[in-house]
Amino acid sequence: MAEQTLAQQLAGFADAVRRDGAPAEVRASTRQRVLDILGLCVAAQRLETSRAVISLVADQGGAPQASALGVAGAVPAAQAALVNGVLAHSLDFDDTHLPSVLHPSAAVVPAALAVAEMVDADADALLDAAAVGLEVACRLGMAGYDLELGNSVFFEHGQHATSICGAMGAAVASGMLLGFSEQQLTDVLGVTASMAAGIIEANRTGGTVKRMHCGWAAHSAVMAAELVRRGISGPPTVLEGRFGFFEAFLRNEADHAAVTDGLGVEWAVPGIFFKPYPANHFTHTSADAGMRFTEQGIRPEDVASIEIGVPSAVVRTIGEPLAVKQAPETGYQAQFSGPYVVVAGMLGEGRGLGLGLADFTDELARDPQRRELMSKVTVVGNEECDAIFPHQFPAVVRLTTTSGEEHVEKVLANLGGPQRPLTDAQLALKFSENCRDLLPDDAIDRIRDLALSLEGTRRVRPLMEAVTAAVPPADPIRQP
Repeated sequence: MAEQTLAQQLAGFADAVRRDGAPAEVRASTRQRVLDILGLCVAAQRLETSRAVISLVADQGGAPQASALGVAGAVPAAQAALVNGVLAHSLDFDDTHLPSVLHPSAAVVPAALAVAEMVDADADALLDAAAVGLEVACRLGMAGYDLELGNSVFFEHGQHATSICGAMGAAVASGMLLGFSEQQLTDVLGVTASMAAGIIEANRTGGTVKRMHCGWAAHSAVMAAELVRRGISGPPTVLEGRFGFFEAFLRNEADHAAVTDGLGVEWAVPGIFFKPYPANHFTHTSADAGMRFTEQGIRPEDVASIEIGVPSAVVRTIGEPLAVKQAPETGYQAQFSGPYVVVAGMLGEGRGLGLGLADFTDELARDPQRRELMSKVTVVGNEECDAIFPHQFPAVVRLTTTSGEEHVEKVLANLGGPQRPLTDAQLALKFSENCRDLLPDDAIDRIRDLALSLEGTRRVRPLMEAVTAAVPPADPIRQP
């Protein structure tokens, strides 16, 4: 018997989980991610980019299969996945897998919810499918992680691993919920690989297209599954083949063993880092340091300088060009600014788990007091942080006061990761804060309780019905 290809091994893994179920701790972690993604979708509706995709889907119409937040009435499952995937990733508040540095839930969960609603799946089927989808996305992300480089090869090639690998994982999740055979699950990987996409130039020079990436990944996944359902097939060697996924995206600089070693025994899902703060994940430990300085009684007027020491590889993301990072023009730019986030940690009001969406507005990004404090902040590479990265995003922050005193805060592990995990109660608080002022309190409580009690034969539809009943349709965008 010929050796199975990588895609066939992933398909066999998915089929086994559908038959036998995922481990309890994996289901529990996935349940938390469903709640987290729903809260992010609610919160992101206020964005103009969200209104754009909601308006597009509302105008297109189609078979009423699943719920898209902000759209009145049900829409085709692929369109629901598109809307909810865009919303899930738009606030940069979704979870992160390390060291691949991809955000798997924002693509996988919206696709799985859409298909689960379409077929009226039970909770365990949803959780098992989403868990496998997350696992596949993370393993493909790790296949593109270069240990010596200490970075993702996807990233080095200008590609957004989140949407590329997320589409593949979301497709497997969709196929599981549609009852695919092993052959069909292999096919769905083969088809989706031709639809996966995403480049990250917008991180450098602007544009809002990155917000679309997880929606497109989720949409591609559901469409690929629907095509396979109707007989379209894909190559079994789609991953490792001469003209396959690894060659196309990674120039064959891929770690094949990362895809299959420990598959079904060692799960990445419970170790995916939740985001406690709505900012680039590289900045979170700096936020913690800023909050600690304030707890020590240090006032803004006491600050002469702040040096944020971070892994050298992340300086370009949160510290360069320094003049821009010290003076962000928008709340979105502030989310990627080390100087802004450490200052927000010092000046924030403790919203949510420490910093909330209200700390990242256009007005606060241009606030004179914050600008003055940001002008005193630099971002540099730090050897101690280099030794830990990318398994954590640590920071060593040195604050010098006007009287010459030096205060050092070392935050070497991220809140929301395995070393500092978030509880159900903390994730429920994050969800409530994201929905506050947008949904009635009773609706927030009902959605939270339904999501955290997903288990067994409980159906998925009541959860999505509760969300859509509480979320009003978005105002349409008028075409010129």
